[in-house]
Amino acid sequence: MKIVVDTNIVFSAILNSNNTIGDLILNSDSIFEFYSVSYLRIELERHKSKLLEISRLQETQIDEAKFIIYSKINFISEDQIPFNFWQSSVPIVRDVDMDDIAFVALTQYLEDAKLWTGDKTLLNGIKAKGFSQCLNTQELLDLRKKIE
Repeated sequence: MKIVVDTNIVFSAILNSNNTIGDLILNSDSIFEFYSVSYLRIELERHKSKLLEISRLQETQIDEAKFIIYSKINFISEDQIPFNFWQSSVPIVRDVDMDDIAFVALTQYLEDAKLWTGDKTLLNGIKAKGFSQCLNTQELLDLRKKIE
């Protein structure tokens, strides 16, 4: 099953790879294929100081955690997502969070994919607009247990 991860999911996994989110990313290879947009790496680099502050880890530890987590994610360039998927994503994320348009567009572009987010505002907002291809961490954990 294809799962698109957004920035807050990867941010959480970097902060603590031993938590549920880290476990799902690092130990679900036989069940899930994780995807994200290239922009995620840029966004996380912009928030590196926040990662360092919150985690109290050394920069080399953050870099190693990113390396390990990134190795579990298939990154897709935004240029590869056809325009019609961007266009159909606008009404879904408008009035919710336009910064997340790339994740919604990628989810629509990948066949039978789900968007995994820990952002409750995004999740509730896009579900309210009829976008059902999304789930939270508990739903993904339940899905993994069901499939195992």
